[in-house]
Amino acid sequence: MKIDPLILHGAHIRLEPMRPDHLAGLQAAAAHPEIWNWTWPGADPENVATWLETSLRAVENGSDLPFSTVDMSDGAIIGGTRLMNIDLSNRVVEIGNTWLTPRFQRTPVNTDTKHLLLRHAFEVLDCNCVEFKTDANNTQSRAALANLGAVEEGIRRRHMIVPGGRVRDSAVFSIIREEWPAVKASLEAKLARPWNRVG
Repeated sequence: MKIDPLILHGAHIRLEPMRPDHLAGLQAAAAHPEIWNWTWPGADPENVATWLETSLRAVENGSDLPFSTVDMSDGAIIGGTRLMNIDLSNRVVEIGNTWLTPRFQRTPVNTDTKHLLLRHAFEVLDCNCVEFKTDANNTQSRAALANLGAVEEGIRRRHMIVPGGRVRDSAVFSIIREEWPAVKASLEAKLARPWNRVG
């Protein structure tokens, strides 16, 4: 069973299923090397093009549902995210490969993104568990996931080889169905706060 692509509308952004015509917007949003200390595809436009092609193939085989993050104020693409490692037979999905162009980091956009994806996973897809993985060395990401309300389950040792050849340990987090109401209330309280846009 595959998850059909759909648009998710949030308080500040919408998540649109990635399409080939998103390439230029994704390349512009990704053109900041500081985004890519811990993840990929990196700032190089050719790498972004290859990554988009790979992402669209993952939709075809049903493993991932990648989204472009779109600023509702002007329609610009400002990042990406996805549901991945989709396992509907066990009602488990992973949220990952989330990145934002620098101007939107440390703003409510990431909260909005996680709220949309988690709500869809638990309330539409009827998931039992939503997982997250991050580089074990990425203390900022681990703190953000804990602040989100995700529980750190442990370290998956020597989990993957990342660009450059380093072998990465991954910290594994999760939110289960029973925890979702409290996580949802916390996210919605954060999204209700005023956001004074800069730039």
